[in-house]
Amino acid sequence: MILTSIFTRRLRGFRVIDLLALSVLLALALGSYAFKTFASAEGADTADVQTQIDQEGKRIRLLKAEIAHLEDPGRIERLSVQYLGLQPVDPKHETTAEALPQIATRGDETTKPGAKP
Repeated sequence: MILTSIFTRRLRGFRVIDLLALSVLLALALGSYAFKTFASAEGADTADVQTQIDQEGKRIRLLKAEIAHLEDPGRIERLSVQYLGLQPVDPKHETTAEALPQIATRGDETTKPGAKP
């Protein structure tokens, strides 16, 4: 009885079911427009983030190249000679790990007061 009245009842010349269907259709249209607008704004934000990621990647590559240049052994050697007056280690000053305790005890004897170098 109530179900049949929805299909047959008229309001200002329109059936109630037609007005309900029109309302649902308008709600769906407005909802999909709102979702489409929101998705396009998110797409623009995603593009901005991707651009930032690309720029950061370029900056990282540039910094790695700069580090490689700064850590170049030849450059460090040139600068140490030029500004600090350092020279490469003479091979006669090199030793093994086993000889380090003897060198350390020899160093202790020479640093005692009254010891002759």
